[in-house]
Amino acid sequence: MANRPTFFEIQVPNPQETAEFYQRVFGWSIQAFGEGGDYFLLVTGEEEEPGISGAIMRAPDGEARTINTLSVSSVDEYVEKILAAGGQVVVPKFPIPGLGYRAYFKDPGGTLVGVSHLDPEAK
Repeated sequence: MANRPTFFEIQVPNPQETAEFYQRVFGWSIQAFGEGGDYFLLVTGEEEEPGISGAIMRAPDGEARTINTLSVSSVDEYVEKILAAGGQVVVPKFPIPGLGYRAYFKDPGGTLVGVSHLDPEAK
């Protein structure tokens, strides 16, 4: 596994308005995910084209930011590596039902990044 960025999240105070902006400007498709209107999946292009897709979500603290997520072989394994290298876990591993697991960390410079692995059995 190459541990490459495979997903991005744009956190904003107003996710629906922001998702519609990206749809109008770039032609990205948007799809509400979950309940509450706080999370929208973004498909930025065809699978065979270069690039990654992502999501827009409500920022828990109201601050706008972008988070890149890296695909890893095991969230648990990489959380250990992150901590050993001086990183800080800010959101522990959690399931994304039917898709996999994710956690968020800050690197020593303060950048917020996600790690995830696929697992269709995640509940």
